[in-house]
Amino acid sequence: MSRRGGRGTFAALRVPNFRLYFAGQAVSLVGTWMQAVAQSWLVLQLTGSGTALGLVVAAQFLPVLLLGPYGGLIADRADKRRLLLTTQAALAFLALLLGLLTATHLVRLWMVVLLAVALGTVNAVDNPTRQTFVPEVVGPHLLRNAVSLNSVMTNAARAIGPALAGVLIASVGVGVCFLANAASFAAVLLALRLMRTDRLQPSPALQKAPGQLVAGLRYVRGIAGLWAPLAMMALIGTLAYEFQVVIPLLARTGAHGDARTYGFMASAMGLGAVAGGLAVAAYGRAGAVPLIGAAASFAAALTAAAVTSWLPVELVALACVGVGGTVFLATGNATLQLVADPSFRGRVMALWSVTFLGSTPVGGPIVGAVAEHLGPRAGLGLGAAACLAAVVLGLLALPRIPPRHRFLETRAAPDPPPALTQTDRT
Repeated sequence: MSRRGGRGTFAALRVPNFRLYFAGQAVSLVGTWMQAVAQSWLVLQLTGSGTALGLVVAAQFLPVLLLGPYGGLIADRADKRRLLLTTQAALAFLALLLGLLTATHLVRLWMVVLLAVALGTVNAVDNPTRQTFVPEVVGPHLLRNAVSLNSVMTNAARAIGPALAGVLIASVGVGVCFLANAASFAAVLLALRLMRTDRLQPSPALQKAPGQLVAGLRYVRGIAGLWAPLAMMALIGTLAYEFQVVIPLLARTGAHGDARTYGFMASAMGLGAVAGGLAVAAYGRAGAVPLIGAAASFAAALTAAAVTSWLPVELVALACVGVGGTVFLATGNATLQLVADPSFRGRVMALWSVTFLGSTPVGGPIVGAVAEHLGPRAGLGLGAAACLAAVVLGLLALPRIPPRHRFLETRAAPDPPPALTQTDRT
């Protein structure tokens, strides 16, 4: 890790609070990915239907679509660390409940749907809060690096979690994955408790007043450097990131495999995503132009995954999908956070969550139906087409985006003296 000028691939990890947060999230997200794989496989066990799988995924993310902007408003108004303690504890409880129902063989599809809705409701608040908590932990100079490292950590968990889930499902059953996820939340709750609160850089809490939600929407509408990335993510999030729907079907029908095949496919994507996240952390740039390039690369990777049929080559192609998806996510996330005014950041990032996660209720059933009736490779091809459409949209919007928002300076500046900054608070 380079220390010069606050730069380097792992620069944000010099901040003690961020090291705590990073470690806690790393453990918790392994469990989260285990649950994602287990839930998809459980639905297939209960129904055998790709359409049902798409509907369950849609139920999980419908609350993010409907409540996401309100979740961002709550994040702008709240003490983010305390709010995260509440949301993470709630997520742990929901995982424990699903695990007990599954382990005791009492689980039914309608129970999975109800718990998926509850999970999505909590995530509608948790997602924007987690994203806007990172700038309070590391400060603006290390934000892009911290966002990229978070992407690396998330996707390292994506590589480990699905592989563990596949082994556990095949050996001891799907319910253990949910119970392991519930236990993993202890790590992030402990990390939040141990943080030095005097070293956080909280944004001024937004005082409750009428019209703040509408004000946030108007703010985004008036800045092309915000609405263009959000519109691109709306397209890509709706049809390209439906991997919880496509990959189980690809493993089961396309590759004629089992839960372990699914785990290997998801892990290949995770390994690629780790590589992509590390590249962004070290060399990546933010802004509209890099985001358009990331969308084009994502389209190429999805096309490769859609046209290959030999499993070893498929795993390589899925690793490339992981790279492309992570680069697009990290670049878009950093772009919005750097362009947005801090007083609006929670509402802006809530809209990012809406376009990324909240679009699933629309895209999940569509991609599920396409994958079931035309094959999972057609579902991947649909995602590639969505990425290309986003590239066209970004190019059309580019003349309206100010030059300062086309390429954003994201390299960490030299650390100011401690008396003037709190960039090491996390």
